[in-house]
Amino acid sequence: MQRSRIVATWLAMVCASGAAPTTIRAADSQTTARPSSAYFRITVVDAQTGRGVPLVELTTVHGIAHVTDSAGVVAFHEPGLMDQDVFFFVRSHGYAYPRDGFENAGLKLRTTPGGRAEIRINRVNIAQRLYRITGAGIYRDSVLLGDRPPVAQPLLNGGVLGQDSVQTAVYRRKVYWFYGDTSRASYPLGNFSMSGATSELPPSAGGRGLDPDVGINLSYFVGPDGFSRGMCPIEGQPGPVWCDGMTTVTDAGGRERLLCRFARMKSLGEMHEQGFAQYNDDREVFEPVKRIPLDATLFMRGQPVRHKDAEGDYWYFATPFPLVRCRADYDALLDPSQYEAFTCLKPGTHYESKEGDGNERGANLAPQLDRDASGKLIYAWKRDTTVVLQKEQNELIAQGLMKPEEALIRLHDAQTGKAVLGHSGTVAWNAYRKAWILIVQEAWGTSMCGEIWYAESPTLTGPWGTARKIITHDDYSFYNVAHHPFLDQDGGRIIYLEATYTMAFSGTKTPTPRYDYNQIMYSLDLADPRLKMD
Repeated sequence: MQRSRIVATWLAMVCASGAAPTTIRAADSQTTARPSSAYFRITVVDAQTGRGVPLVELTTVHGIAHVTDSAGVVAFHEPGLMDQDVFFFVRSHGYAYPRDGFENAGLKLRTTPGGRAEIRINRVNIAQRLYRITGAGIYRDSVLLGDRPPVAQPLLNGGVLGQDSVQTAVYRRKVYWFYGDTSRASYPLGNFSMSGATSELPPSAGGRGLDPDVGINLSYFVGPDGFSRGMCPIEGQPGPVWCDGMTTVTDAGGRERLLCRFARMKSLGEMHEQGFAQYNDDREVFEPVKRIPLDATLFMRGQPVRHKDAEGDYWYFATPFPLVRCRADYDALLDPSQYEAFTCLKPGTHYESKEGDGNERGANLAPQLDRDASGKLIYAWKRDTTVVLQKEQNELIAQGLMKPEEALIRLHDAQTGKAVLGHSGTVAWNAYRKAWILIVQEAWGTSMCGEIWYAESPTLTGPWGTARKIITHDDYSFYNVAHHPFLDQDGGRIIYLEATYTMAFSGTKTPTPRYDYNQIMYSLDLADPRLKMD
């Protein structure tokens, strides 16, 4: 999912006159910074671990709101409210604070300049919120208090205020991070052709980067103005360019290559064009190498995972279930006819969901299920055949063409048995659990796009069944979640995942300052007894 306002924004970009926005420079200020001793330090910590909790809202009785930074800190200085008893309401997604007899969740603090207080909150989430990866003011309050943040750029990195969904690749011994539409401070229109950054691998993977429990030091690709520049600048009809399906492969000359699929968007659900692009190491951008039809059935997309077994060496593409694959071969990856779907449809047949995606061919074609002589449904890898994901599978069941027990995707809440509709996510082999693990965003859960679940399967293709909710949001989206296996710690026991925190699609009218439309990192301890699957 992408922000609904993106379409309006780039349309405004198209309609603009082309003149650069006027810049008015303020007179030089003689104001000096407020000394750290003037602030009252409030630190909010996880009662279970003692770690500072980002994204905790502390709101006064008359509506002044402060949000903890990535260290869980607020630097409070409000003229007229210093050296006073001040009540703060305490609220945070996935955390709880005790309520008093009047149902107020909060506490009274004496806001002494230079003083400090600690608030302990109880974590409801199984996963632990660690820090914000992108955007401005990641450690704003810590800096105001004179602390030394753990990352190199704690206030503004690459001019980025906000960034959409993540794609990653470990390429040439570095981690490459790619993000979607990116906003800047100087004008409402930002970068609409993907943004990029690199970081060092963590010590656990033989690199010199930070421990992922501490943070990620992103080094952005920037333009002459210092702002995060476009990583896939494609000339043609106007519209955002989105990239996914990042894969690495060795070409015929023995050189490692980084490939992706690109889509130039007409609207949130319609494309002008799509194709494959290759990273140019000299220019440090993706360049199109092949266009493919808008109605192509199979191609690289989503979040890839590479796996080699008796069948060969393949890239599998999770959207969020890894039911599309292609041999890890340079020429094959650039040829849509070489892709296969693990599907129950007859070879060479196609079926589109009734909802469609705006680029379908022959939408609502009668599905032709592949059954043997005894009527058993045949799931197998097939070329030029539609993949049946959860939405299509549910339609087939509703039409009476498939029995519920024949379904490959049976995600359901381990506690209530309620079905969970997976929308986006990643799959990876986990040595600690000795299983394939799925981290998936739910669509239409207790919040529309803000619920994240954990599930596992003995095989890469499923079946996927019992699931446990690991992250929840009250009225906010947390979409396009991605687990990063290259950050795993303790033999896979501790994993790290991020997603886009945004008010888009949530129904809320008020964005969270600094956090909105940015990436937040969580860790998940797979030894947690709440992740019991049976």
